[in-house]
Amino acid sequence: MQKNKAPGIAVYPGTFDPVHFGHLDLIERAARVFDTLLVGVGINPDKKTLFSLKERVDLIRKTTAHLSNVKVLPFTNLVVHFVRDSGANIILRGMRTTSDLDYEFTMSLANMALDPGIETVFLLARDIYSHLSSSLLKQVACLGGDLSKFLPDTVCQAMLKKTARLK
Repeated sequence: MQKNKAPGIAVYPGTFDPVHFGHLDLIERAARVFDTLLVGVGINPDKKTLFSLKERVDLIRKTTAHLSNVKVLPFTNLVVHFVRDSGANIILRGMRTTSDLDYEFTMSLANMALDPGIETVFLLARDIYSHLSSSLLKQVACLGGDLSKFLPDTVCQAMLKKTARLK
């Protein structure tokens, strides 16, 4: 472990478009494991987001306000740069299904090559959330499905407003 890194800080990066119960479960569980959990809300050039970066940060802050050791920050650079600049040395990733394994394995190896001092730690999604994805929830919203089983009320209302404009 690098001496200038705080071992109790982990970064959970993602686009979180929108943040759903699966993300929030992982955040709550990680908040019990790490002294500080930074939720890094980023951009992915391969994804077209429904919510702006500021909106995504605000929604996560609202839904994690009860967790005193969770901080939500936006970032627009590489994850490893954000992690290093944050004083952390751990990237937290959630694993839903075995199909996530290939992608996460490749990203972990790339991150390790970019900064060997940063480790990736995986938490398994609870089975009740393993089917959730932001893209699935966008489809449900656009087609008029019930989102209350998947999203906190604050996020659900924001999602309904956004998708109503698309119809």
